[in-house]
Amino acid sequence: MTARDELLQAAARRQQAQQLPYFGALSPQEAFGLLQADPAAVLVDVRTQAELDWVGGPDLPDAQQLHIEWITYPAGTQNPAFLDQLKARVPTGAPVLFLCRSAARSKHAARVATAAGYQFAMDVLEGFEGARNEQHHRKTVEGWCFRGLPWHGA
Repeated sequence: MTARDELLQAAARRQQAQQLPYFGALSPQEAFGLLQADPAAVLVDVRTQAELDWVGGPDLPDAQQLHIEWITYPAGTQNPAFLDQLKARVPTGAPVLFLCRSAARSKHAARVATAAGYQFAMDVLEGFEGARNEQHHRKTVEGWCFRGLPWHGA
C-alpha cells in the first residue's frame, strides 16, 4: 500500500468514526504527507486575504496550494463565488485539503465541496494557527505552524 493510500484510509477512518459529511480529516502532518505523496493533491487555504497578509501561510509549491476565501474580508460574508473558484482550479477527483485558522471554516468548505462532487474533500484538523493557549495566543498548542510544517510569515 502506498503512503497516499494509507493517508486516504486514515482520513476515511475519521470520517466513519466522527460521521463527517465529507471524505475525511487529516492532521497537519498527515495533510503535508499527502501533499508530498500525491502531486495531484491540493491544499486550499480558505482564510481571508487579510489573514494571509497579517499571519502568513503554508509554504508549498504553487501547484499544490491556492487561496479561496470562505468568508470575504472586510464584509464578513460567505464568498458567493467559492464553488465557482474551486471548480475553476481544482478537478473534482483530486484530493483537496481545506485549511483555515483553527479548523472551523475548513469543515464547512469540505462539506460544500463534497456536495458539489468533490470525492476526496478533507478538513485539515487543528488549522493553520490552532487553538488558543491560556494567554489567548495561537501557534502555541496545535496547528500547521506549531507542528513545524513549512510556512512563511506575513
